[in-house]
Amino acid sequence: MKSISFFFSLIFFAQILNAQDQTPKYSNEYLNIGVDARAFGLGLSMTSHVDDVSSTYWNPAGLLEMKPDHQLEMMHAAYFAGIANYDFLAYARKLDENSAIGISTLRFAVDDIADTRFLFDATGAINYNNIQFFSASDYAFFISYARNIPVLGGLKTGGNVKILHRRVGNFATSWGFGVDMSAQKTFGKWMVGLMAKDVFGTFNAWKHNSDEVSQVYGQTGNAVPENTLEITLPRLIAGVSRKFNISEAFSVLTSADLVWTFDGKRNTVVRTDFGSLDPMAGIEIGFKNVAFLRAGINQFQQIEDFDESTSWTFQPSAGIGVRFSEVAIDYALTDIGDQSAGLYSNVFSIKVDFNSSKDEE
Repeated sequence: MKSISFFFSLIFFAQILNAQDQTPKYSNEYLNIGVDARAFGLGLSMTSHVDDVSSTYWNPAGLLEMKPDHQLEMMHAAYFAGIANYDFLAYARKLDENSAIGISTLRFAVDDIADTRFLFDATGAINYNNIQFFSASDYAFFISYARNIPVLGGLKTGGNVKILHRRVGNFATSWGFGVDMSAQKTFGKWMVGLMAKDVFGTFNAWKHNSDEVSQVYGQTGNAVPENTLEITLPRLIAGVSRKFNISEAFSVLTSADLVWTFDGKRNTVVRTDFGSLDPMAGIEIGFKNVAFLRAGINQFQQIEDFDESTSWTFQPSAGIGVRFSEVAIDYALTDIGDQSAGLYSNVFSIKVDFNSSKDEE
């Protein structure tokens, strides 16, 4: 097993070294926004303790900790005052005590974008009837599998095969393919998780419809885009968490994640030419496993002001959750008090359990 881990480590870092100077920064960044209102409330620190259907996104190994046999989740969030819509749908089920599967999809899109290329007619007059509308949308489809390995002391492993599709109206489309690998393990009262995204690099093949834009690009002096291949470099997420039972009624969960990216220097707490480190943390107070209060923090960035001075910003978040029998409803609000450079967002999600093993017992 050690030789296998070493082999995958070599592949992981070989992909980084070979492609680091050839790839754009922030490729397929919509896949890193996060899913699930509970996760947003916890500052997106989920890798080590996620134990529900949202594991298909955060850490597929967490599917083994699902309490029901089947679970469904739906999430919706609106960004930029409703201009962009972000949706997530996932389903997972346990196959047996040592394996589970899941499927999920997400969509991030800006709809109803006005195409004003033909606003002026042949006479030079404005004709609003010539305005058409299109969408810029990003899709991702995940197929997840998790497996418990008892001989390794209860190590839970998992992985994703993901298919990506991006479309900008009739102007450009792309298809991509990637693989994620993950693990979870408990050490006493501590939970540890590891998620390696885009392990072998994720490739997006872009196809541009040059006929749609050649005339406009020629008038503005811009080069007509050509078909290209975009590569997303691996990223590594390590997390640790612990749950404290304060009393029979109250519990406290604390968690922290560290994201390591390899696509060059980013605006994070630790940034180098080889990689950047971005921390995130959260806390959840639970009452009888029915009501939850959450808070989190992430996205530390250094901002330069108009007087050329610099200051640090961060993204705080808060959330609540309630569970009614087999239904859990969660809400999160990000950027409390306008502490980050981004705008605040409202996130809603709902999970539904089916055929609960606990109820049958």
